[in-house]
Amino acid sequence: MKCVLLFLMLSVTSLLAAQEFSDSTRGVDTKYLEDQFYVGLTYNFILNKPEGVTQRNLSYGLMAGFIKDIPINLRRNVAIGIGLGYAVNSYYSNLRAIETASGYTYQYLDGSVSYKRNKIETHLIEMPLEFRWRNSTATDFKFWRLYAGLKLGYIVGSRSKFVTSSYKDSFFNTDTRNFRYGLMLNFGYNTFNIHAYYALNSLFEDGTFGPDSGQIEFKPLRIGLIFYIL
Repeated sequence: MKCVLLFLMLSVTSLLAAQEFSDSTRGVDTKYLEDQFYVGLTYNFILNKPEGVTQRNLSYGLMAGFIKDIPINLRRNVAIGIGLGYAVNSYYSNLRAIETASGYTYQYLDGSVSYKRNKIETHLIEMPLEFRWRNSTATDFKFWRLYAGLKLGYIVGSRSKFVTSSYKDSFFNTDTRNFRYGLMLNFGYNTFNIHAYYALNSLFEDGTFGPDSGQIEFKPLRIGLIFYIL
């Protein structure tokens, strides 16, 4: 009798373990989270350009980070997302920065100047704050998502670079406004999702003037793709 009871106990334990393994392999998880890691690629538009400033080359942005997904309903398709990430953004234009002993000056590069590249590049620590909606379930990994919110950022380094066929000038530019904030929207289905970010403050500090004595008030608009993992 003891042998039978032991056999039954072992059998039940084995069945429970097998069921748990089967459920996990099917992805059944009542406490599931979504979209905890992200990577993205954007094209960076420059808004509020002074007259005479045009964009050139491919102004691009790269971003990656982690978002803590915090579901706020029982179905877990509505959540708050709080993240931390890193981004690098380049803005190519014909507005050249020149480093002098007293600071920085800016000049327009017209058609008489031959050059390959002229850009300002920023490196940021970013913190996305999102309100998240999706129609996912514990077993459905292909779903629609709409994430909207605010993205905060802090520039940890800015570099201006000017390159011709025979000359290169590159230096750290501290005229950029370190604290960044703007509106953000991510929308899409499954793998491919559209990312949009509109800056609410200027890329440059107040008091940064162009060659016509007008204040430079670049506002970035970034549009591209964002991919989520786990």
